[in-house]
Amino acid sequence: MKILEKKNFKYVDYLWDDDKAAAMKGNEVDLLLYRSNLLGSDLRITNYGGGNTSCRTIEKDPLTGHDTEVMWIKGSGGDIGSLTRSGLAGLYVDKLRALKKVYRGLEHEDEMVALFNHCIYDLNSKAPSIDTPLHGLLPFKHIDHLHPDALIAIAAAKDSREITRKIWGNTMGWVPWQRPGFDLGLQIEKCLADNPGIRGIILGSHGLFTWGDTAYECYINSLEVIEQASAYIEEHVQSNGIVFGGEKTNSLDPQRRKDQASAIAPLLRGLCSSERRMIGHFTDTDRVLEFVNSNDLERLAPLGTSCPDHFLRTKIQPLLLPLDAGADVTRPEDVLKQLEPAFGQYRKEYKEYYDNCRHDNSPAIRDANPVVILWPGVGMFSFAKNKQTARVASEFYINAINVMRGAEAISEYTSLPRQEAFDIEYWLLEEAKLQRMPAEKTLSRKVALVTGATGGIGKAIADKLVAEGANVVLTDLDEKLLGEAEESYKKDEVSSAVCDVTKAASVAEAFQKACLEFGGVDMVIHSAGLAISKSLPDTTEKDWELLQNVLVKGQFLLAKAGVDIMRKQGLGGDIISIASKNGLVAGPNNVGYGTAKAAQQHMSRLLAAELGTDKIRVNTINPDGVIVGSKIWEGAWAEGRAKAYGISVEELPAHYAKRNLLNEIIRPEDIANGVYAFLGILDKSTGNTINVDGGMPNAFVR
Repeated sequence: MKILEKKNFKYVDYLWDDDKAAAMKGNEVDLLLYRSNLLGSDLRITNYGGGNTSCRTIEKDPLTGHDTEVMWIKGSGGDIGSLTRSGLAGLYVDKLRALKKVYRGLEHEDEMVALFNHCIYDLNSKAPSIDTPLHGLLPFKHIDHLHPDALIAIAAAKDSREITRKIWGNTMGWVPWQRPGFDLGLQIEKCLADNPGIRGIILGSHGLFTWGDTAYECYINSLEVIEQASAYIEEHVQSNGIVFGGEKTNSLDPQRRKDQASAIAPLLRGLCSSERRMIGHFTDTDRVLEFVNSNDLERLAPLGTSCPDHFLRTKIQPLLLPLDAGADVTRPEDVLKQLEPAFGQYRKEYKEYYDNCRHDNSPAIRDANPVVILWPGVGMFSFAKNKQTARVASEFYINAINVMRGAEAISEYTSLPRQEAFDIEYWLLEEAKLQRMPAEKTLSRKVALVTGATGGIGKAIADKLVAEGANVVLTDLDEKLLGEAEESYKKDEVSSAVCDVTKAASVAEAFQKACLEFGGVDMVIHSAGLAISKSLPDTTEKDWELLQNVLVKGQFLLAKAGVDIMRKQGLGGDIISIASKNGLVAGPNNVGYGTAKAAQQHMSRLLAAELGTDKIRVNTINPDGVIVGSKIWEGAWAEGRAKAYGISVEELPAHYAKRNLLNEIIRPEDIANGVYAFLGILDKSTGNTINVDGGMPNAFVR
């Protein structure tokens, strides 16, 4: 990429590529998307899903054939960092401006949103967002509405207007806080009319509007304003010498932080899931630690955030853990005694906030549990309905930390009044957006750990669980293959960990990864395996021990570690072992493998009997003849089985298909469907076995 050096930006990245832009010359919509993606690539410039960008073009009106001005703007629910053509709304500018004639005032403001649809030019448009009139009532060809941390810090400062004047003189406008909507568009329009020639407008407690005649000029204008704000803040930080009142708590060392966080995450997940199961995320970045370890933490955190996009994702305020960083977390029952009162108080205060601010037509109260949890000396947890939402909530709170840091450096941080915050959080338009969200999938809000996840069966299981909404921790021995497997999924769907199931320490590390990445574990699927087909004289002690260690000891270690986490969560769980028909049926040249598989099957029954009171279900899948796509059949095992049956390796698939009642070839996907049956359908089944073998009478279990 060719990086232009026309500007020397210190606090924001400058990535505009002349060659790329030249290739788009004349296509303003492509340039809008390019500019948007650049701006959205830096979370300091605008948070995920926040802000908006637009441009104007002249198009032929399909009804009149006359030239007409069209505004292209990010549609509702989109993210400028990943914005594509399908995420834009295209609207007639003259019709948007004509809406001023029918606007009936603040009390009727929400009805304007439906009228945006009457202004649509492009029939393939995304639904127009609430910010549409904020752009449409301005006259500029290119407009950026961003939520840069530095600008919101100024917007959220106690004397925001005066600071704006200090930094930019008369070149920037300022509009006090008002909820986004048509009326705010009118206020922005008035600000420009009262201050002709300004380069942008700061919205109190909200964000920034900037513009330009070209996409490039708009982009540079945005970055220059952000750069000036950032420089002003950093000058004051350096002059003050400390931020957030200095350090009160020392951070644990990085590994100790991870140990503490992974140990407590399942307890927090269980507490946060008192109404609905949640997925977690943990971060201990330097900026997070600077805030959670500070003297000002207890003063600032309860104030809540300022920018409406922030608290929509993070709730009105975080929960501060009443726990020393180095506390002994090896006794979950003792830790819970310390945490439960804090969670109870948080829920009580959230209900009071709802009751004190609600209107007659407000939506019902939502989950009263915290989204963001701060632990001085350790870091920050966030919990939400899925990994992406939890991660984004964490990113938003880091934006909020940056805002508080900047506002406190130059003045005094102020948050939105509780009523204003409530009116955003429980906005009927926001509720309608939530109601339009797609229904959650069967395994949404659940976390699985799958061993042998790069093999045919293990990968098929992981694919199925992800498709049904689960987050999956892929484990196997080969780091390279794990990396390749992880790349086949979308961001936030999976994580991976190298894991030798025969070693307790390696198993523990894999589960620690699950707790740090997702908050805990709900489902453990032991698919790691190997097969050795030898007669009794040819079976060595090494063969025997390898089979017992991987198949049986591995299952034991996984169950032991998984159950410990499931009990901390108090949400029940599932353990599924991929065994084999060979654990039920005696065959030649199979003493080591068949014995290990039989041990797996009986261990599952024993665990089912022991763990039922914890609502942890333990079941078994017995495959047979999974030749196509299975790594087991790539080597000596296939040769051994072919020899046992007196046929060639090439004849094995047909041989196995012919011998089952349905005459079907069994594939890895069929085993994955069996696993899903236990996890997604048979939720009152434990101690049971599903044979996925096409029907083998000698393997019938009943």
